[in-house]
This record gives sequence, C-alpha cells and structure tokens, in this order.
Amino acid sequence: MPEKIKITSSHWVLVIALLVSGFACYLLVEPYINSIVMAFIISMLMFPLHEKLDNLMPTHKNISSLLSCIILTFIIVIPLLFVFAAIVQQGSKFSQNVYQWVTHGGIQTLFNHPLVVKGLALANQYLPFDGINPQQIAQKIAQFATSFGTNLVGISAKILGDATNFIMSFFLMLFVLFFLLRDRDTIIANIRHILPLSRSQEDRLLDEIESVSKSAVMGSFLTAIAQGIAGGIGMWLAGFPGLFWGTMMGFASFIPVVGTALIWIPTATYLFLTGDTTWAIFLAVWSVAVVGSIDNLLRPFLMQGSAGMNTLMIFFSLLGGIQLFGLIGLIYGPLIFAIAIVLFNIYEEEFHNFLDNQDNS
Repeated sequence: MPEKIKITSSHWVLVIALLVSGFACYLLVEPYINSIVMAFIISMLMFPLHEKLDNLMPTHKNISSLLSCIILTFIIVIPLLFVFAAIVQQGSKFSQNVYQWVTHGGIQTLFNHPLVVKGLALANQYLPFDGINPQQIAQKIAQFATSFGTNLVGISAKILGDATNFIMSFFLMLFVLFFLLRDRDTIIANIRHILPLSRSQEDRLLDEIESVSKSAVMGSFLTAIAQGIAGGIGMWLAGFPGLFWGTMMGFASFIPVVGTALIWIPTATYLFLTGDTTWAIFLAVWSVAVVGSIDNLLRPFLMQGSAGMNTLMIFFSLLGGIQLFGLIGLIYGPLIFAIAIVLFNIYEEEFHNFLDNQDNS
C-alpha cells in the first residue's frame, strides 16, 4: 500500500503559495498562451518526423530540432505567402468590379427585380419595424462604393497589422516548438512526476490530450481547407474569383451551424436575381452536395479521435470554444471536454465502491 501522507499547516501554506505563484506565472505568459499551446499541439503532429531526424543525429538534438522547425516553416509560411498574394490580387480586382457595378446602376437594377420588389413589400407589411426603402439602401451602398478607396486603405492597414501579428506569433511558436521537440522526454517525465495519479491514469490522460489535440486540428483545419478548395472550384466555375472566395468559404466553415452558407447563399441569390438562373442552381447544388457533404462526412471522421465524445459534445465544445476563445477555441473546446471526461472516468474508478454503495442504498 502507498504510504499515507500527513497533511500539516506548512503543507497548506506551500500549496497556497504554489497556486499563487503559478497564477502569477500564468499572467506573465497569458499574452502568448495561444502560441505556446499551438507549439505543444504542433510538436505532437511534428514528432514522428522529428523522431526520424533525431535518430539520424542522436548526438545533435539542437540541430535536429532546428531542422524540424525549418521544415515546418517551409511547409506553412512559403505556401501562405503565395496564397496571400493571389488573394490580395483577386480581392482587389473583385472589389473594383463591385465598385463599377454599383456606380453604373447595378444595384438599382437589382432592386427593380420583381421578386425583390415583392419581397420588400411583404417585409414592409409584416415585419415590426420601419419600412425598408430601396432608394435609401441603394444610396448608402453607393456612398460606401464612392468611399471605397478610403475604406480599402483602412482594410489594407488592418490586414498588414494582422499579418505582422501573425508573423510574430508564428516565430514565437517556433521558438517554443524548438525546446518542446528537443526536451520532449524531459518535459513529459516532469509532468508525470508532478501529477498525483497512477502511471496508467497518467497514460490515459496524456494519450487523450494528444489524441484530441490532433483530431481537433485535423478535424477543423483540414475540413476548412477541403471546403475552401471545393467552394473555390464552384465559385470559379460560376464566374467569380475562385481563390478569393474559396478562402472566404474556408474561413466561414469555422462558424458553427451557418458555415459556408454565409457565402454561397447570397452569391446564388445574386446570380438568380441577375438572370444567371442556371449558374445559381449549379452553385446551390454544388455547395449543398459537395461542400456541405465535406463538413458532414470529413469532420466527424477526422475528429473520431475524441474518445468518449459524441456528436452533441463535439458540437457544443466547438461552439463554446469559439465563443470563449475565438478561432483557437476550435482546439481548446474539444480539449477541455476531453480532459473533463477522462478525469470523470478516473473519479468513477477511484470511488467506484462508494458510488456502487450509493446506487444500492
């Protein structure tokens, strides 16, 4: 039997001091916590490749870790630069076309469509707010289009700022990743030593964290990439800039419930109202049958590593994760749920006699 530990007042002081200092350390690293967490997750994904490099250079752990980070940089950064440049080019061209369409009466033609006129009339009749005036809407859209150049400068500045922040976060993540890959065994051994659990329980907890982290990344980001590619192809066939709108659909796929419909429904509606009925039907069918099926089939398949989590749990973990943490919540949400499930199972095992007696009483 394991030796019983007698808890003294000095132990409580030590525990409280440890919690306070731990919270203070968290406050210090909190601005960089997303980069640190992503480094942990990517280290799990990269470890099979790093292990091969480590076996080739068993006495040069620094070099093998550096090579792993360099390989990751080429895999992520270089393709992103080309994609970003193409998105900016296509987005700028598309914006210019929208500007020309609005300033040359396209919006007026759209509002004169019989279905739009009928829809606005029904809205004005039954909806409990002030009447919708097509002329006012057209005027505001025209004003926005007229000031588009100024808006574009502001948008470009924000994109540049976001890109700068992304680059800084990425290199911070690489810095953390280097040490995680190099000192992986030491870090895991220290975590095992600190956790007050049996070796089998530690294995279950760490395995579940690794499994869910991988499946969350694969399920969310690979699904977004696949939907972006499929949606971009459909948009391109319908006559829109494929790379730009495919990227927008990829980002929209992260939004629970609505997803890519946020992009393709307005686009298909626009095509229908402007007379391109065939392409409107094609885009709607393509988006439902192809793009939608990717989300319904690929995401659950890739996230099947979330052991013990049914579809409802996965849904709320993604929804709540985005609500609390933003985009990174797609990883945090399932991870928090999975850790809670494992801890609950451990609790059930440790107190099974008490729980059985409670059931029988």
